[in-house]
Amino acid sequence: MAEVTISGDTHPVLKDDYASEWMGIEVLALDDGHATIRMALRQEMLNGFGMAHGGMIFAFGDTAFALACNPASPGPGEEGNITIASGVDINFIKPAFRGQILTAVANRRASTGRSGLYDIQIYAAAPHAATPEASTAGALTAATLPGGLPADVLPGELVAEFRGRSRTISKK
Repeated sequence: MAEVTISGDTHPVLKDDYASEWMGIEVLALDDGHATIRMALRQEMLNGFGMAHGGMIFAFGDTAFALACNPASPGPGEEGNITIASGVDINFIKPAFRGQILTAVANRRASTGRSGLYDIQIYAAAPHAATPEASTAGALTAATLPGGLPADVLPGELVAEFRGRSRTISKK
């Protein structure tokens, strides 16, 4: 049901995540405090202006945030905990459109005790521009990839900045 990670494992966060499944999210990279995901913008994800609905961009960033906050393989003593959002902010920089490929890159900036701070950049590229062979004006190049992004993915132009504040709690 859930999208599998590059290693072939399913991240526990995605196990019963029907929203992420519906969005068609693909996990590109996972590491402690980091996640990179991708999805294609479909017609039913657009608003009345023909651009990506802000809620779709937010939900996409929120999935990257959740994956970066929660370990794919919880260590000893972590099995009974989950990390959730205590607050988020999003800034929409420019619109994204049907057919574009969105890439979200989430990185932990700080953590102390049960609290954390994460930055998620969301990029949009034409389907052909999301490969290293293609480059467009204003898009990132292989030499300027954001931290943690797989070398075989060029994310395109920045469309949103998402900042998440996390809190680790007991799983009930």
